[in-house]
Amino acid sequence: MTDAVDGGADSGLTSDEARRRLEKFGPNAMPDSRAHIFRMALEKLWAPVPWMLEAAIVLEIVLGKYLESAIIAALLLFNAALGLFQESRAQATLAALKSRLALNASVLRDGVWKTIDASGLVPGDKVKLSLGAVVAADVTLSAGEILLDQSMLTGESVPIEAGAGAITYAGALVRRGEAVAMVSATGTRTKFGRTAELVRTAHVASSQQNAVLRVVRNLAAFNGVVIAMLVVYAHFLGMPLTEIIPLVLTAVLASIPVALPATFTLAAAIGARSLAKRGVLPTRLSAVDEAATMNVLCADKTGTLTRNALTVTTVRPMSGFDEAHVLALAALASSDGGQDPVDGAIRLAALGKGVSDAPRMLKFVPFDPATKMSEATVKDPDGQTRRVVKGAFAAVMHLTAPAPTATIASRELEKKGFRVLAVAIGNANAMTLAGLIALSDPPRADSAALVDELRRLGVRTVMVTGDAAATAVIVAHSVGLDGVVCPPGPIPDAVQPKQFAVFAGVLPEDKFKLVKAFQKGGHTIGMCGDGANDAPALRQAQIGIAVSTATDVAKSAAGMVLTGPGLAGIVAAVNEGRITFQRILSYTLNSITKKTVQVLFLTVGLIMTGHAVLTPLLMVLIMITGDFLGMSLTTDNVHPSAMPNAWRIGNLTAAGVAMGLGELAFCVTILSLGIYRMGFSITRLQTLAFITIVFGNQATTYTNRERRHLWSSRPSVWLIGSSVLDVLIASTLAIGGIAMASLPASVVTGTLVAAAVFAIVLDLLKVPIFRRLGIQ
Repeated sequence: MTDAVDGGADSGLTSDEARRRLEKFGPNAMPDSRAHIFRMALEKLWAPVPWMLEAAIVLEIVLGKYLESAIIAALLLFNAALGLFQESRAQATLAALKSRLALNASVLRDGVWKTIDASGLVPGDKVKLSLGAVVAADVTLSAGEILLDQSMLTGESVPIEAGAGAITYAGALVRRGEAVAMVSATGTRTKFGRTAELVRTAHVASSQQNAVLRVVRNLAAFNGVVIAMLVVYAHFLGMPLTEIIPLVLTAVLASIPVALPATFTLAAAIGARSLAKRGVLPTRLSAVDEAATMNVLCADKTGTLTRNALTVTTVRPMSGFDEAHVLALAALASSDGGQDPVDGAIRLAALGKGVSDAPRMLKFVPFDPATKMSEATVKDPDGQTRRVVKGAFAAVMHLTAPAPTATIASRELEKKGFRVLAVAIGNANAMTLAGLIALSDPPRADSAALVDELRRLGVRTVMVTGDAAATAVIVAHSVGLDGVVCPPGPIPDAVQPKQFAVFAGVLPEDKFKLVKAFQKGGHTIGMCGDGANDAPALRQAQIGIAVSTATDVAKSAAGMVLTGPGLAGIVAAVNEGRITFQRILSYTLNSITKKTVQVLFLTVGLIMTGHAVLTPLLMVLIMITGDFLGMSLTTDNVHPSAMPNAWRIGNLTAAGVAMGLGELAFCVTILSLGIYRMGFSITRLQTLAFITIVFGNQATTYTNRERRHLWSSRPSVWLIGSSVLDVLIASTLAIGGIAMASLPASVVTGTLVAAAVFAIVLDLLKVPIFRRLGIQ
């Protein structure tokens, strides 16, 4: 909607009036809404997992356990640092939008044309648009003719001719001509400004974020109940408060999935590094694992499925001419080295169809918007001077004899979405139609293969474009997107991807709404694009993908940027995303297993011994050796799934609890041997409980990492190395009596062997459990 302001007299606005309007409407710029770095850092410390760690730090300090509190604080800061850099993408997008706007504008003020900063323009200003200039505000042309490139705003692949009365938008590029225009909207009220506002407000919580929150919520609910029961039982036993508080602290530490957010980030970073080697640069790490869950791809036509370059598609020569001569004549009537993409496409096509008897140019007259033609005066091989014209079909036909065949051919080509030009040759009074030239923005060579490959991977592709339906359908059919075209008009709120294959004539706001509508239907959306008009939808989608020819605006808004031509990188992103997802799934399953067994083991140990079988320090050591060395699962060898993944937290929690109960049975068995067979003291039992938890966690790590039997695939070198290091650290501490009572080497070795046997037994039970719960 434009601002209703009169344009003023022919002398333009006065300086006083311009100043008044500037105060009323504000500067022709977008407001700076960047978040401060300190605020972003604080937000990383204000979430469920940090809250639990912060509570543990306070308790440790109250108890005078400064070393333990320092270790936990270090873990907290490590998590925060890993996630901090991901929060700057929206600000980068807005900065790129600002940089695209024109810096200066030629404006009529006080009867004098002057150059001012574009931010000083106001509605009602009279501005001059010249060759190569970027339009600084939304304007309505009042005089002159220009060729406008609005592809980065509207998605129109072909520049348009604009004359008096035409409306164009901030950010459009003047390819040819000169015009005077009246400013109708500035700043955030412009079409470009509304795009920036959509980018700023576009947000969707990633499935990764939701998964972390739901896992933490489930663990907190389950372990919270267990801890409450633990406190009640400790009070029932008559334990003093000085023993109950460390017991509660140990239980709280046991229930915190401390490395879960950091592991998600690390796994995505490893996937991002792998994708970078394949020509895909993730700009948001969450986009890596989101690619695994993507089940709908919204592909923009211009520059995404097509080359975003006009090409001569068809040449229809008339009687007495052939394709090569029609192109040669058209090239003579085309500018050489200019910015007009139509002339460039024709000259390029003519080079490939060289003729030996082409006329020689004597004079060239550039395209005239008034006549809709360009022309050249040439001398043919016979020495005769001839006139060659090239332009709009209707304009050229006024100079030639009626040609019903050519008229029918022109209509057929236009129905297919082609831009049709006519070429004629003759003298001033008698012109002969030489032929028709049809131009289009052709599909990329790999687009059809991409669509087919994505279909096999369970991802439905739909075309979303600002172009007309006739053009969109032709391209869609050529790349294998055969289906219903969405009727023109507002996007239905409840639209589903399976209803339509093509959405044409879509505005930037509608692309944004379409992505949100698909997301409301439970779909994970990938959005491809290349222009500023795609930026809001790219930002809103779980995985926005900017193609290699994209503007800085699109690249900033997207979660991934393809650095090479073509769209093969999308398939690579899906496959790598599914590998990353499986690694994160393994760690999450492992984390649920560990947190379940540790809190329950504390409870059972209290019942069996009347004491806490683990101290806060021992639990901190378990967190370090278990949680952080377990991050090596992010490098593990896994099998990507054939279909899109999904976070089924309920089933995942059930599987983790089942595996945790199995490990609990192992831990209780070893503890029972220590109590009733070996008669250990409580301090030795605490050491035994420590190595039992560590070795048991190693066993479940290997059963959880593989959805089939644990021997079905080879673990990564990093995983094996971290396991060896974990076992060596725990064994050295236990045998050497470092920070705990010492145990005989034979007991430590026997526990390790028992854990290996336990892993095999648990693995046999795991396979049917995973199959029943759909853990794949």
